[in-house]
Amino acid sequence: MARRRYQKGRVFLRGIKNPVWVGRWREDVIENGGIRRPERSEVLGSKSDFPTKRLARRELDKRLSVVNDPRYRARPTATFAEFASRWESLVLTQHKPSTQITIRSHLRRHLVPHFGRYQMRDIGPEEVQRFVSSVKLSAKTARNLFATMQMLWKSARVWGYVAHDAVSDVVLPKRHRVARRFFSVEEVQRILAAAPEPHHTFYWLAVETGMRAGELCGLRVCDFDLERGLVSVRQSVWRGKVQSPKSENAVRCFALSPRLLAHVADFLKRWKPNEKGFLFATRNGTPWDANLLVKRKLYPLLDSLGIERGGLHAFRHTNSTLMDRLGVPLKVRQERLGHSDPSLTLGVYTHVASEDDFRFVEQLDGILRPNAPKKENGSGVESPKPLYLN
Repeated sequence: MARRRYQKGRVFLRGIKNPVWVGRWREDVIENGGIRRPERSEVLGSKSDFPTKRLARRELDKRLSVVNDPRYRARPTATFAEFASRWESLVLTQHKPSTQITIRSHLRRHLVPHFGRYQMRDIGPEEVQRFVSSVKLSAKTARNLFATMQMLWKSARVWGYVAHDAVSDVVLPKRHRVARRFFSVEEVQRILAAAPEPHHTFYWLAVETGMRAGELCGLRVCDFDLERGLVSVRQSVWRGKVQSPKSENAVRCFALSPRLLAHVADFLKRWKPNEKGFLFATRNGTPWDANLLVKRKLYPLLDSLGIERGGLHAFRHTNSTLMDRLGVPLKVRQERLGHSDPSLTLGVYTHVASEDDFRFVEQLDGILRPNAPKKENGSGVESPKPLYLN
């Protein structure tokens, strides 16, 4: 289709007490498979902003620069609610199940109620900033909602619904450092001593490896190399469904202490096989659900021991804290925890653990032993201090 001729639009004053300059022009849009050329109208500014019509016309020329560009093509039109529905069915379905649930919640509870009736072309940085400022939740939640908006807007630009950037230079609330729950060495020893099998093995793996809850639930027998003393993280489980690990570098392989390896070998002698080979499975052979485990098993155990409640992530923080206090090299910590440093991404599952890695598990095992020598404060290491994460 040939490009429409160059247009100048028109400018006129509206109002008596507080007159404003209004600009009008025509713009090609795609609707129902066809191209229409409706008239657009926009307030350019007040009479005080632009004292003369010539100045107001210059402001309109900025709006028309996109339409008069030789590369301009008709754009599809949609409200935010309509576009979000299309994006959800075409893009969001390509993400992991856990990501889909979170983002659908963002859309339906927050973004669509706020932006739903807006045309996509009418959403600008000011509207996005107003939304971020109106969120009456934690700073972390506000940032997560904005991240979802960024994902959606990226697709809108690629698909041609908008040409402008509505998500740049938006000021986000600052995240405050929050004290995270973690267990002391004494608490870990009490938990392991009181927990029956197979939960005893699960908690032991949690505190020594620092794996995420979903990674622990996704462990299979084939993930253990008992001869070399290694365990591999190849998959994760979310609400009973298998999915890929959290990130690319979450796929990793690292060492286990000789004592835990011996325990796992003994555990496997009594292990009941299941179709998928999960180390921890229900009677039906499905992987454990981490949320149900915490609610039905871990919390009751902690309550019975008089220990403040903490989820499975508290074991991960415990592991990270102990590695810090044992002086474990940063590279080894990142590899074991699967943190997001691209230079440390493990591309091969058969990673050979370093000497530092083995040295750490031996030191950690010495601390966690029930009969380990006590220091002056009654534990194997100095008294734990609060762990703060950004």
